[in-house]
Amino acid sequence: MVGSIEVMSRNSYTNGNIQNGNCLEEKLDELRGLLGKVDGDPLRIVGVGAGAWGSVFATLLQDNYGHFREKVQIRIWRRPGRAVDRATAEHLFEVINSREDVLRRLIRRCAYLKYVEARLGDRTLYADEILKDGFCLNMIETPLCPLKVVTNLQEAVWDADIVVNGLPSTETREVFEEINHYWKERITVPIIISLAKGIEAALHPVPHIITPTQMINRATGIPIENILYLGGPNIASEIYNKEYANARICGAEKWRKPLAKFLRQPHFIVWDNSDLVTHEVMGGLKNVYAIGAGMVAALTKESATSKSVYFAHCTSEMIFITHLLAEEPEKLAGPLLADTYVTLLKGRNAWYGQMLAKGEISRDMGDSISGKGMIQGVSAVGAFYELLSQSSLSVLHPGENKPVAPVELCPILKILYKILISREQSSQAILQALRDETLNDPRERIEIAQSHAFYRPSLLSQPRDVVMEKPINI
Repeated sequence: MVGSIEVMSRNSYTNGNIQNGNCLEEKLDELRGLLGKVDGDPLRIVGVGAGAWGSVFATLLQDNYGHFREKVQIRIWRRPGRAVDRATAEHLFEVINSREDVLRRLIRRCAYLKYVEARLGDRTLYADEILKDGFCLNMIETPLCPLKVVTNLQEAVWDADIVVNGLPSTETREVFEEINHYWKERITVPIIISLAKGIEAALHPVPHIITPTQMINRATGIPIENILYLGGPNIASEIYNKEYANARICGAEKWRKPLAKFLRQPHFIVWDNSDLVTHEVMGGLKNVYAIGAGMVAALTKESATSKSVYFAHCTSEMIFITHLLAEEPEKLAGPLLADTYVTLLKGRNAWYGQMLAKGEISRDMGDSISGKGMIQGVSAVGAFYELLSQSSLSVLHPGENKPVAPVELCPILKILYKILISREQSSQAILQALRDETLNDPRERIEIAQSHAFYRPSLLSQPRDVVMEKPINI
């Protein structure tokens, strides 16, 4: 039976499901009806990837709907074999013992002893093992409800009605190509909700961007109207702890409106929007500048003045870039700035920039950091730099009155590339860039973008005759 023996007891004090059960059941029945589900055939929802947001998303569904066991099954897939290191096991043990509800739950499930043994170094825990007990490896300090965890991808997805992509963009294509093998003989077409905020950029035959929903579409052949993106200015742990939050689900009207209703909760408001691709790209863009913000914060000891100077420059560059990517960029200003703001405050990319500037981590450690997961802003810097360096996208430089690649008007992006990708500079270089006396007023960059026809439709196009060379990951 799918779910956990603890679900009912948790629901009584987390999401108010017992009190609001009738409303929830009506929403579940409505979605089941749209998908043609009959009595005895549960709605099967599967999360693919168990990072912080993917795990919290699955847990929100489990908390809300998991007790309707005859009508819905909620599972999450993650790869097996990821060992939990000794330091993390010790910290996890402290978290468990600081939460009476978690402690009692583990004791009732006869699961507490293994955490004692891991704390003493007598046992190795694994990420899929602790996820079953409600602990996400990337978010140890926020215990979740227990989840049904599957480590065999074919078993997880072959009959799924709704698949939630919680993978980094750098892994999305590969995993969904494998999933496609298991869907060869499917009769029904699943719905896919992608949470991934990264993108890829390819340079041939013309410079263009590929988003996770496009990767999924190409890997599986699932119609784009059945693939949606959900994102917003959110921190996963805070959403689970019921901090008020909102998000947008973007895609075709056929599914985005009923799914927005299904996902909406009193503390998690879900709006819907038709602009799928652009919202995905903006989700990747803000990660670029979040790393730089972390560096500035660390190097200036949290100077509010220095951070505001950086914010002025980075937002002007983002506005400039959105004018290249979108026909109506003003519609993106609010969502983009909100997502950027929360990422600068508490996101993993800003944290990465801080740790890098403090010397507590190094680029040699790679982009996947223990306890944090994939830092997608690093590859984003490389990809946006390469994409905007293409002469075919040239714009007129206001001072020199000659055509230049767009990246020449993005000095923060250029210096981040030299720090993170080519490694020509240290983190200190970002302060030198901000203090450069020849740096243009960020207002001028915005005026340039607003007064010129910069929009390049090909950047977000989906050319069907494109033969992909090695993509640049974002």
